[in-house]
Amino acid sequence: MTSQTLSRQDETLQVQNTDTRGLHVITWGCQMNVYDSARMTDVLRPLGYAPVDAPEAADMVILNTCHIRERAAEKVFSELGRLRKIGEERKAAGLGKTVIAVAGCVAQAEGEEILARAPYVDIVLGPQTYHRLPEMVARAARAGGAVIDTDFPVETKFDFLPNAAAPQTEGNLTAFLTIQEGCDKFCSFCVVPYTRGAETSRSVASVMAEAQRMAASGVREITLLGQNVNAYHGDDGEGGSATLAGLAENLALIPGLERIRYTTSHPRDVDQSLIDAHRDNAALMPFLHLPVQSGSDKILKAMNRGHTAQEYREVVRRLREARPDLALSSDFIVGHPGETEEDFEATMQLIRDIGFAQAFSFKYSPRPGTPAAGQPFQVDEAVKDERLQKLQALLREQQDAFNADMVGRTLPVLFTGRGRKPGQLSGRSPYLQPVHVEGPDELIGQIAQVAITQRLTNSLAGTLIRERACA
Repeated sequence: MTSQTLSRQDETLQVQNTDTRGLHVITWGCQMNVYDSARMTDVLRPLGYAPVDAPEAADMVILNTCHIRERAAEKVFSELGRLRKIGEERKAAGLGKTVIAVAGCVAQAEGEEILARAPYVDIVLGPQTYHRLPEMVARAARAGGAVIDTDFPVETKFDFLPNAAAPQTEGNLTAFLTIQEGCDKFCSFCVVPYTRGAETSRSVASVMAEAQRMAASGVREITLLGQNVNAYHGDDGEGGSATLAGLAENLALIPGLERIRYTTSHPRDVDQSLIDAHRDNAALMPFLHLPVQSGSDKILKAMNRGHTAQEYREVVRRLREARPDLALSSDFIVGHPGETEEDFEATMQLIRDIGFAQAFSFKYSPRPGTPAAGQPFQVDEAVKDERLQKLQALLREQQDAFNADMVGRTLPVLFTGRGRKPGQLSGRSPYLQPVHVEGPDELIGQIAQVAITQRLTNSLAGTLIRERACA
């Protein structure tokens, strides 16, 4: 084994030459991208690629992109410029060519533009084709030029993925598991139907097999992922299709799997079976991310959300009737084209009426090719800024109040690792709050009861009631 030194600016990096090739994946965006990045690592493993911590040590770098945020494409090109420089430095140091691949939603939407503006990119692939990555790598090596694959194949990628060798987990205790992809809703502001395609669901057998492998490796909590995860309708193996509630019921029977979460949901797909599951399935955590985007019926219609503010309130009422301790998270967009002060106030009132434990909020920004981008009455940026600050202040007030309400309560906490301080453990409450206690390392991977004594800035502190794991 030999080693060479690669100098970059003020740092010196030792890079070892072995039979294994280094792979570095840069992931932006949602949890589904985190899952996708882990699976791309899986499909490249048979080719000899193994993860490395820095692009300077990588023979191949994958930039897994997200198109949701503003100026997403420009962020990609900026990062590609940095990766190009790293590749040139590696080549000058005698370390060979660095393969650069762009994956994900920006790749799907801007594939040809990426190759036009960054011709040094070797592979461009959409989120539905990463199971074909080994073939793309071989084609790029043979042809000596760029390979682009942004089709929506007839076959689902999940039928061709290898068994996950090492799930993407926190200390191998929590994991993401994609069960559904794509969207048929076509909200006016959203690019997902164009980058992820139509709604598709994995079979129950496929999901169960992956979940069982995860549980066998030590995973205690799984988060089921989908663009519209509660639109899940996977093949049940008996000639029908399963619901998300039915899938969760089966997952709860897996030995060792204690907690189930899911995200992201659409209000239109919250059916009675799912509401009942929140009442009856003890493994289903009482925390639900249910985006509403606006509290104005006029704006909801312009967004093509397919529901009214009152219908959203009714869904929440039914959920809380079934599970009184259910906490909600949501998404909000301010400044959608045509939004008036009256419309904005309707959103603020909906927030006051419902109360959220957590939320994500953004200013509207046009996405090329989406209907809203061409709509009249675009809202001034200064107005959007002012509204967003007001909305976020209210949401922060509600989040602080929710966390403060935990003080004095006893919560079951899944301990996922050591804290920052000596003798400290960190874990997750049922509501996804970080919780810190003093306790022995033996509790890592276990669920124990914690008396919450303090609300910190973004977490809770408490005292162990007992060190024995919960049944």
